[in-house]
Amino acid sequence: MSDSVRADKWLWAVRFFKTRALAGEVLADGKVRRNGHVLKRSSSIQVGDVLEVPFFEGPGVRTVVVTGVIEKRVGAPEAQACYEDRTKPEVFEALKQWQINRQEAAKGRPTKKDRRAIDQIKAAWEWDE
Repeated sequence: MSDSVRADKWLWAVRFFKTRALAGEVLADGKVRRNGHVLKRSSSIQVGDVLEVPFFEGPGVRTVVVTGVIEKRVGAPEAQACYEDRTKPEVFEALKQWQINRQEAAKGRPTKKDRRAIDQIKAAWEWDE
């Protein structure tokens, strides 16, 4: 195991992003910071670095301390051993609430039962006219 690894490889290997390309895009957009400074794709990650990584889906930023350096994607338990999560609980709660609100907003098409109820309401309105 080496002393440092590329930022995009590490973010992908510890499962913050599904693909290395997505990790690279987030890094290219300047959304990942190390000790307050913007990281590039080829920046090296070392043990002891404090990273601010945005959540892939939803608002908020996760704060992690690098405790291990890996280049290849491994299982979740091994990946979680490579960082210490110092994100405040309020951030996770806000993300959870955002996801709940998003699910409620995107219910989808009405079911057949819903459609019949809508038709009944429309029919009642037409009789009132």
